[in-house]
Amino acid sequence: MTNKEYNEYVKQKTPDSKIFSNCLKAFVSGGIICVLGQVLIAVFGKCGFGEEDASTLTSITLIFLGALLTGLDIYPKIAKFAGAGTVVPITGFANSVVSPALEAKTEGMVLGVGAKIFTIAGPVILYGTFASCAAGLIYWIISLF
Repeated sequence: MTNKEYNEYVKQKTPDSKIFSNCLKAFVSGGIICVLGQVLIAVFGKCGFGEEDASTLTSITLIFLGALLTGLDIYPKIAKFAGAGTVVPITGFANSVVSPALEAKTEGMVLGVGAKIFTIAGPVILYGTFASCAAGLIYWIISLF
């Protein structure tokens, strides 16, 4: 098979990308998650919590909902439709922690769930922590001058 024949074969087998509709779905679904976050902040604010506490409770609630919907096999179906709109918000982080744990539950709690739970999210946590420490150190050094 020549390169030209191979490229034609790949072109036939590769589905057409629907960039505009994928971007629109991601934008709308991510926006809905963010609107839900704003509604939760307002609800927690009306319940007497301060702005910082309401924001913290909103983050906790969104993480819980992302994990719960992943466990009930609902979040993956939403993510399949919405694409990146469900990956970027904090609910996507919860999904990335819960999914490997669910897949490994047949291997046991320690060697399965315990070992696999941070397979995807672990590097994000590690490098996020490292980057924030590095940024804080740079800011501290700059503030000395």
